[in-house]
Amino acid sequence: MSKNNKALNLRDKISGNEVDLSLCNLTEVPVRELALFTKATVVDLSCNNITSLPPEFCNLTHLVKVDLSKNQLTCLPDDVGNLTSLQHLDLYNNKLTVLPVSFSQLRGLKWLDLKDNPLEAGLAKAAGDCLDEKQCKQCASKVLQHMSGLQDEVDRAREKRLLREKELERKREVKQREREAREKEARKREKAEEKEKRRKEYNAQMAAVAAREQQKKKSEDKKKKNGQAAADKKVVEQSAPKPRRSLIGLMFKLLLLLLLGLAGVAAACRLTDLQKEAVCVPVNVALDDSLSWAKEQEGVVRQLVQNLSSAAKEFLESTQAPKN
Repeated sequence: MSKNNKALNLRDKISGNEVDLSLCNLTEVPVRELALFTKATVVDLSCNNITSLPPEFCNLTHLVKVDLSKNQLTCLPDDVGNLTSLQHLDLYNNKLTVLPVSFSQLRGLKWLDLKDNPLEAGLAKAAGDCLDEKQCKQCASKVLQHMSGLQDEVDRAREKRLLREKELERKREVKQREREAREKEARKREKAEEKEKRRKEYNAQMAAVAAREQQKKKSEDKKKKNGQAAADKKVVEQSAPKPRRSLIGLMFKLLLLLLLGLAGVAAACRLTDLQKEAVCVPVNVALDDSLSWAKEQEGVVRQLVQNLSSAAKEFLESTQAPKN
């Protein structure tokens, strides 16, 4: 059946502000069609095969009286409390065990029938027998009170749950902060260890450099000492012959003086009146013998003088060479 036919059929079932959809073998509530007729505040859906109400049914806030008796309802929508205009609700002979907590929001509900439903004990006690108009009015009042109590419990449970969730969230935040603090401390410690490691490496490098410098200095000092020792040795070697040259010069001078003395004595004994003295006699004899021998050895003497001259020249050259 098309939407237009449904609307046409629904229009045919409207009388004033009432819509009679009872005994129509309905399995669903025509919510969209009912929403088109906001002036129809009374809806009779009794004696059908409706097992549930769609969530959209709670948007029909214009409804004042709803008859859902003798159906197969097992539950009502969670947002049934949105039907704020509802005053009369007939749920007789269904399969309801509980009502949604939002049922407590139906402040305008004046009449309620929950007979012949397998209600849970607390709800059944609040509903009562509902055998007449008065009892059905009392049922509405007591069920609203009962559901308000359940709403309070639900609110307290929700509040406890929220508090518990907040506490858990707070604990998670505390753990998160503690974990972040530990991680920060770990990073700080790692940085300190890395810095200490670099410091030790730097100190080791500086110690190595200092050791090399010290070794280099020792080597240089050793070289200097060796150089100084060599220089001292050289100086000693250079200066060592000086005493020898001085001694030879002294001996040469003494010999020269001795020769000059002998020559003086010989001249005195030969040329002066002393030649007749006893002391000059051997001198003159020796002198004569020497002259005779010298004449005989003139060539030898000449060669000897030449050799002595060469030797003296070499000696003088050898004594002057170190000075240069």
